[in-house]
Amino acid sequence: MEKRCICLENVKIKTALLSVTDKTGLEEFARQLSELGIMLVATGKTFELINKAKIPVKKIEDLTGFPEILEGRVKTLHPIIHAGILADKNKKSHLDTLQKHKIRPIDLIAINLYQFKETISKKDFSFEEAIENIDIGGPTMMRAAAKNHGSVAIATSPRQYDSLIEELKKNNSCISRETRQKLAAKAFEETAAYDSTISRFLNNKFFGLEFFPEKICFSFEKIQALRYGENWHQKAAFYKNPIPENACIANAKQIHGKELSYNNILDANTAIELAKEFSEPSAIIIKHTNPCGAASDSSISIAFKKALECDEKSAFGGIIALNRNCDFETAKQISSFFNEIVIAPSFEEKALDALQKKENLRILALPGIENSHSENGIDFRTVKGGALVQTADNCPLKESDCKIVSERKPNEKEMQDLLFAWIVAKYAKSNAIVLAKNKAIVGVGTGQMSRIDSTEIAIKKSGEKHNGSVLASDAFFPFKDNVEIAAQAGITAIIQPGGSVKDKEIIEAADQHKIAMVFTGIRHFKH
Repeated sequence: MEKRCICLENVKIKTALLSVTDKTGLEEFARQLSELGIMLVATGKTFELINKAKIPVKKIEDLTGFPEILEGRVKTLHPIIHAGILADKNKKSHLDTLQKHKIRPIDLIAINLYQFKETISKKDFSFEEAIENIDIGGPTMMRAAAKNHGSVAIATSPRQYDSLIEELKKNNSCISRETRQKLAAKAFEETAAYDSTISRFLNNKFFGLEFFPEKICFSFEKIQALRYGENWHQKAAFYKNPIPENACIANAKQIHGKELSYNNILDANTAIELAKEFSEPSAIIIKHTNPCGAASDSSISIAFKKALECDEKSAFGGIIALNRNCDFETAKQISSFFNEIVIAPSFEEKALDALQKKENLRILALPGIENSHSENGIDFRTVKGGALVQTADNCPLKESDCKIVSERKPNEKEMQDLLFAWIVAKYAKSNAIVLAKNKAIVGVGTGQMSRIDSTEIAIKKSGEKHNGSVLASDAFFPFKDNVEIAAQAGITAIIQPGGSVKDKEIIEAADQHKIAMVFTGIRHFKH
């Protein structure tokens, strides 16, 4: 058996194959390689750019003896190319085979893939255009070079060019084993992410969002490293979905303040998604991923005033989201107390000046948050050894969807408040109870093991504002005690999913206390 080592310490770069979609820095990279005496081979438009710059370069067909065909679909899929990439320079039989067939070894490949993600990010792309931007030869070469990193270096990004040239100059045109290993790992990262994006796109196109395939892949692109995770001793980073999303935390632009933390991002996500639920000017205040303030009104400044009045104590250090332009009047209110983040679609110049006086306040601009909508999508979370995947909790409730089960019907104002409270309950941790009045929450009880505890907390939190309010429960009442406590607090109407074995008893309690009760038929558990 032939003895060999898997990875040479250094690989002398004599031939480089260049085939890039992103031409950033290409001309200078090619020039530097050529000046080091490295022979350049290139495909299509990559060749044209290098040749136009009067840098010595060969066409891919000069090696293969075969032209690019099928409108460029086939150009590098050839034994001459892949044998040159895959030949193990440690193995004599491989080198003998190259010599026998007059195949030149390829030592360095610079390649990036067709812009599939960028194509499907466009508003007006066609399905045919998406298909044409699925790269075949590129990932094949990338994988081949990464597999054979013992003998070949693979560059997948213009950001790698400068360090590669520096190493080649310092190391007699050689690339070290350590560098090749890092580049190989990066290459497989690129191809895995690329295939994942295509897979998700096609599954959504052919089967819809409710399709759960046998194997599911999620690809995310790193936005930033974070100082720490939920706690100081945890490491963390923030990643973005490469498939286009509407207004979301990953697309927000920070224009002032300290770097976002792990917990900031979690809280901001809840604030944004809740703000997007409302068509009227609305203000949201989130603390520890739960709403402690939410209100809608005719202007954003009034809505914020009402949201802050819900629970001023809990709002301290909270995250604020507005679904309208932040004006100066609203900015003055926000500046009056300590908060971590303020998010809005835009900011008046005077408002921005006022907010930026708070050095550490994180200010995020997010156009699109003002467009009320509920989005379809997939939610997933990890568990030890696996993941849970589900369709997003996207089931908008209209008044016509509600079933009035009590003798007394809610009046128009009560119904508006019930629908408002129901939306907020969707974003509060279970067991969740939300009290609302005049399209503003006045008390919230969340995350309790018993629903009666959440009800008592919501009433306590509201101070004296619970009298005349309505109540939303994210899941059904198991017992009538919640209704009785609500009645004692002066709550006039309740919205809940229904479906309890004790529904009859609970409805009777509502009728006894002249409380209007509405069933939704859906629930909003948020664990």
